[in-house]
Amino acid sequence: MNARIAVVVALGLLTTSVPSQACTTFCFEQDGALVFGKNYDWNVDVGMVVVNKRGVVKQALVDESPFTWTSRFGSVTFNQYGREFPSGGVNEKGLVIELMWLDDTEYPAADARAPLPTLQWIQYQLDNAATVGDVIASDKTVRVAAGTAMIHFLVADAQGSTAAVEYLDGEMVVHRGGDLPYRALTNDTYARSAEYARTFNDVTRELSKSSLDRFAIAALITATGPPPGSDPVQAAFDLLARVSQGEYTQWSIVYDIAAMRVHFRTRANPMVRRIDLAGLDFACDSPVRVLDMNTQFTGDVTGKLRDYTLDANRALIGTAFARTDFLRDIPGDALDALARFPQTLHCAP
Repeated sequence: MNARIAVVVALGLLTTSVPSQACTTFCFEQDGALVFGKNYDWNVDVGMVVVNKRGVVKQALVDESPFTWTSRFGSVTFNQYGREFPSGGVNEKGLVIELMWLDDTEYPAADARAPLPTLQWIQYQLDNAATVGDVIASDKTVRVAAGTAMIHFLVADAQGSTAAVEYLDGEMVVHRGGDLPYRALTNDTYARSAEYARTFNDVTRELSKSSLDRFAIAALITATGPPPGSDPVQAAFDLLARVSQGEYTQWSIVYDIAAMRVHFRTRANPMVRRIDLAGLDFACDSPVRVLDMNTQFTGDVTGKLRDYTLDANRALIGTAFARTDFLRDIPGDALDALARFPQTLHCAP
């Protein structure tokens, strides 16, 4: 198998088989704070925080007719299967996007729009979109490639707009504004989840960790918000703990959008770490900075980031693929090519 084709196949397979437990996201506002929470539930724990730069020329990693774009914004992303292929993140305009599994997903058939693998679609949005509206408008020009991981997304921006973005019956389906009574998302369609949540009025009673029950807990708690005067970031971590999937919850991430800070903890290191976007250099000609997500540092780790290396990317990819049952047979030359992909990027003139 050609190495490039093998990489494309690998990207298409990513997260196509998940444990029955899977991710939870939510967003709420309190006392001027706008907070977005995410539990990444999976059976692989390794990860890399990446500081992505603005002004970078990039190309879609697809087998046919790849298109190019130039990143407008810098971002901080959480990557498990290599740099440029994040599971989520936030850009310097305050746009947050995170993925969750959805069995009902059906992406558009091939058409004139440019295709992107699921994870690269997330990076494309962080590179180009300042608002939820920008993400939705991009559906006119780009699409998630058919045959890639079945995913839906919760998106929020610094203006307080939130949207659930799904692909159902080959079309983008968006819930926002009055069509988004609950700012949460798990692993059922938003419509089905919201209908289920309407049957609950007591989140203090013990519920299961099923997708619908996790949605109901997150939806109703975020609808009322944490108690006045409480720390919104801590309240978000408390809610993430409430919907945790035990050993499957590898990362818990809280984006403090108004303050432009990212807080995270991992199962390997449950101490909270923080990255301050104001302390990052997003200029294209500056070194890309990264951090092992399981680092034993605590507190503010903005100054602990290190320069990106090909070896670090290859090590991450090798470990993540080896620990993912349906990806462990991808040939080594394909993993080498995936690790080298960021070397094809360059600063725009």
